[in-house]
Amino acid sequence: MLAIQKSKSIFVLCTGGTISMQRTGKGYAPSSGHLAAAMEKIPEFSNPDMPNYTLYEYENPIDSANMTPQHWVQIGEHIQKNYEKYDGFVVLHGTDTMAYTASALSFMLENLNKPVIITGSQLPLYETRNDARENLINAILMAGHSRIPEVCIYFNNKLFRGNRSKKLDANSFAAFASPNFPALGKVGTDVVIRHHLARLTTTENFNLQKISEPNIGSVRIFPGISYDMLSHYLRSPLQALVLEAYGFGNAPQDETFLKIIRRAVKENIVIVNCSQCPTAKVKMSAYAAGSALSEAGVISGGDMTAEAALAKLFYLYSKALPISDIKRLLIEDLRGELTV
Repeated sequence: MLAIQKSKSIFVLCTGGTISMQRTGKGYAPSSGHLAAAMEKIPEFSNPDMPNYTLYEYENPIDSANMTPQHWVQIGEHIQKNYEKYDGFVVLHGTDTMAYTASALSFMLENLNKPVIITGSQLPLYETRNDARENLINAILMAGHSRIPEVCIYFNNKLFRGNRSKKLDANSFAAFASPNFPALGKVGTDVVIRHHLARLTTTENFNLQKISEPNIGSVRIFPGISYDMLSHYLRSPLQALVLEAYGFGNAPQDETFLKIIRRAVKENIVIVNCSQCPTAKVKMSAYAAGSALSEAGVISGGDMTAEAALAKLFYLYSKALPISDIKRLLIEDLRGELTV
């Protein structure tokens, strides 16, 4: 259950996304200032049971399809600037790249001791029928009272660890899931928070690790993939690659393919193997098609999502670590992103 603590203060950062959009002749589009006006008309946001909150809307809201690593930094800077003033944070964000942002922030916000809840919606708040109202109300309540010191995604009555989340449905209000890790909370007639699954607080000082935009890439294996294209892609200045392979982490055993992979590894391009299956854990020793990748020097991504693996690479390379440390940390669980 959530205990009501009116003294709690929440910083709500609206970066854009469908939740704050307006309808135009070309479809939904970002609109600054519209969200605050819509919230003022909804009595729940001024209910005594709601924590105190401050809403900050971007002057130029972002459609999340346009999200970049520098936007991650911008969001992180807002949290850093207000970290001591507020008890929790809600970030409003478009759904298309929400899992990437949640994963990135989970690494960037080092020694986080307060909840950061990312949410959005499939339909704007101003629409008569929408999912925005419930998502926003409950995200603010969760940020105020859940005491989970993590970056999370709240969507459709469920609270997920951010770096375990994926967008799986573009049509349903149940857009997100956490295929390889249980939900941290669920809202129904009762509010259930699984605090035993959450990460522990720390005595270390909070820190924002900014992203420096290293050259990180991603390739999805498919039947008939062009080896010429892959060979061209796996060249400097590329520094690291998320390889989305089949099933347990399998890929073609073709010698031309493996030669390309071996050459890239030899040139210090770090390759992380993630499964295309949402519910899976890479086990490259399970099949010969996976063992060949392991022997070539590819690193197992375990049960990390491709989004989390990509964000983790951005984070580690931004710390200017030696390649040996990056490879070691990739297989360590840093923020609950990986089952070890």
